[in-house]
Amino acid sequence: MDTQENLLARRQHLLGPSVPTFYDDPVHIVKGKGVWLWDGAGQKYLDCYNNVPHVGHCHPKVVEAITRQASTLNTHTRYLHEGILDYVENLTSMFAENLTSAIMVCSGSEANDVALRMAQVMTGKRGIICTDNTYHGNTALVSQIGSRTEPIGGYSDFVSHIPSPVGSETCYEHSDPLEPQKLAAIVQQKIDAFEESGVGLACLIICPYFANEGFPTLNKGFLDPLIDRVRKAGGLIIADEVQPGFGRVGNTWWGHEMIGIQPDIVTLGKPMGNGFPVAAVVASQETVGGFRKRFKYFNTFGGNPVAMAAAQATLAVIEEEGLVNHAYTIGHIALNRLKDLVAKYDCLGQARGSGLFFGAEVRDQKGNPDPETTRMIVNAMRKKGVLINSLGKHQSLLKIRPPLPINIAEIDFLINSLEEVLVDLEKYRN
Repeated sequence: MDTQENLLARRQHLLGPSVPTFYDDPVHIVKGKGVWLWDGAGQKYLDCYNNVPHVGHCHPKVVEAITRQASTLNTHTRYLHEGILDYVENLTSMFAENLTSAIMVCSGSEANDVALRMAQVMTGKRGIICTDNTYHGNTALVSQIGSRTEPIGGYSDFVSHIPSPVGSETCYEHSDPLEPQKLAAIVQQKIDAFEESGVGLACLIICPYFANEGFPTLNKGFLDPLIDRVRKAGGLIIADEVQPGFGRVGNTWWGHEMIGIQPDIVTLGKPMGNGFPVAAVVASQETVGGFRKRFKYFNTFGGNPVAMAAAQATLAVIEEEGLVNHAYTIGHIALNRLKDLVAKYDCLGQARGSGLFFGAEVRDQKGNPDPETTRMIVNAMRKKGVLINSLGKHQSLLKIRPPLPINIAEIDFLINSLEEVLVDLEKYRN
């Protein structure tokens, strides 16, 4: 087996420089099962980061479904096959009555690219509104709405950013009961500017959990004034459910249900096939049909029989094992345990989250966001055998997002390990 130094050197040579790895001391993962991962030296890690193995790494029912279908047939969707029809029928039954059809793709980036073009087709306009600390993927069109790096040549005239919601409970901002109305007013300004320039408004695209923005605590109905402005202007609402979807946030299948909005288009990805590349765009039959008529869209691998077997098995496991309610119950316990640590350790600010997507702010001795200490905590947790990460505008929010089957004993290991790290950190600070 290659040494870590050789792997890193080969990686840079073969994949190109600047390919990111997690942690100062990257992990060489060779095996996964349930919520656990193992490295090449046999070290065991509790996976509290990956939302792709949604029902657990190498879940036997998903593995068996993939193996059975791969040994029978795998081809594109221009032949008739029940697999894609059965899956889309089951998937759309989880949504509101207007969302009845789907386009199957392979990644969240593809799904969001299709959704944005779909909105432009249906409205006849080009303008896209999104938040200023967002991420929706990597295609040329989708990169126009991202905030990580500015696109080559700058942002196009059909993209406009609005501030990310601060929310009613954050560590560094005071609660503002008028924030929904203020955001709605900003959206109206963007809409007016689009109309004046002749671009017009096609859509608003958001992650309804605002995951990359730091998942602020938002009350149900928070987005209503903003959504109302978009609808009055004829724009469509796109909910990017790649991160919060499939029960991740607990008690509801979708993030848009939790925040109380009804999207026109929903995009899905990461957890759909439990590691097998599956993604989708869900919309009304009229919207899907309008897009297909305009672009004659076809995806060679999207919706292939093996992908659909993986997705169908994943969906079945979520339901059979009651993982949506499980995420709510276990997540509530975990968040309360995390809040106990916040009360004990000055370096932690507010703990927040929903279901099995939660975390806590890290702050310096003046109470400001502290990305360097956040990085230290993340790396120290890796040494303890727990994989977490960070996100947010300042990369100062601990990001904890385990596979849904995590149990109480494993949550105890997570929290106890974090407390050990915080004790060591306080000694270091003092």
